[in-house]
Amino acid sequence: MSKKISIINGPNLNLLGKREPGIYGTQDFDSFLADLQKEFPKVSFTYFQSNVEGELINELQRVGFDADGIVFNPGGYTHTSVAIGDAVAAISSRVIEVHISNVFARETFRQHSFVSPHALGVISGLGLHGYALAVQHLLKAD
Repeated sequence: MSKKISIINGPNLNLLGKREPGIYGTQDFDSFLADLQKEFPKVSFTYFQSNVEGELINELQRVGFDADGIVFNPGGYTHTSVAIGDAVAAISSRVIEVHISNVFARETFRQHSFVSPHALGVISGLGLHGYALAVQHLLKAD
């Protein structure tokens, strides 16, 4: 039986491959997702990205009672959105918070997360590989 894992990306992550490549790398997310699907062929992935806070909340609520796990990069909303933190707390699916950059090596305001207290775990600073590590853990965390 395949596992259902949702990947949800927040603001500006649609610009991966173009945006600040020294921080976020040069690979766009669509090609990375294709690589991830090859690495985990027995996983049924869904992918959603939005720059809009309410749309992220709606997607968390939509998949959050059905998915076997959620890999969530809330982007800049990590540090500002109580509502997104509340949405993660409200759902039953396990959530791993992922950040491409090491938020603890960046500006002080980025070191606080409204999501982390409600997540199963946090992966920060390992580039896109952090998503694969999150998937790997969700597959083992039964």
